[in-house]
Amino acid sequence: MIIQIIGQAGSRKTTVAKMLASRINATHINADDVRADLNKDLGFSIEDRVENARRLGALARLLEKQGQLVIVDFICPTQATRDAFGKPDIQVWMNTIKEGRFEDTNKIWEEPKDFDFQITEDISSKEAVDGIITRFGLFDWQRPTTLMLGRYQPWHEGHQALMDVADSRTGQTVVAVRNTHGTSEKDPLSYEQVVESIHKMTLRPAIVQLPNITHIVYGRDVGYKIEQVDLGAEIHAISATQKRKELGI
Repeated sequence: MIIQIIGQAGSRKTTVAKMLASRINATHINADDVRADLNKDLGFSIEDRVENARRLGALARLLEKQGQLVIVDFICPTQATRDAFGKPDIQVWMNTIKEGRFEDTNKIWEEPKDFDFQITEDISSKEAVDGIITRFGLFDWQRPTTLMLGRYQPWHEGHQALMDVADSRTGQTVVAVRNTHGTSEKDPLSYEQVVESIHKMTLRPAIVQLPNITHIVYGRDVGYKIEQVDLGAEIHAISATQKRKELGI
């Protein structure tokens, strides 16, 4: 997913982008940082602004292909620069000031017409982040969350039933996939294939890859619970081995 945050210089784009990136565990691309290095050959002519936007869009898409959730914040002042960037999954317009601190940008600024979410001057940065997360149902990494840790070779109805219970505990669940690919004949699926098997049944959880966790230790007063859930004999009888046979793996 790519989230683009646009607006005049001084509209709090970067402040909101940094806060949002922390809340949703995203990679944050700031155009000023990119211009200082990767795009330092570009100026501020119309042509260079369009090329800058194109490169930022390309960079965002490359990171997205690597499984990253990406936030890009930059002025992106005209429809031409927005077209060059490409269509983000979510476009947020920081409509908090009428003019920015750069006169040349003020002269060419065009108000966006197809934005997905608008932040106005009376909304605080925290309220803006809360609003974006709520409006688009983004996974909030600061909310209480239930963890499911497993191999999931493959994800099946038993895991799905367990996730229903997990969601009932905190309202959101993260599925941590142990990297066991190829360590035994019971582990034929790569991480990407496990994710695919999960998404065939549900799009609800956040999914992360972890090392091949074999031990969990904790001290006292750690702030979380470890709970075994009894789903009943019928659910417990579901066999991942049988599922692999049915899938021919």
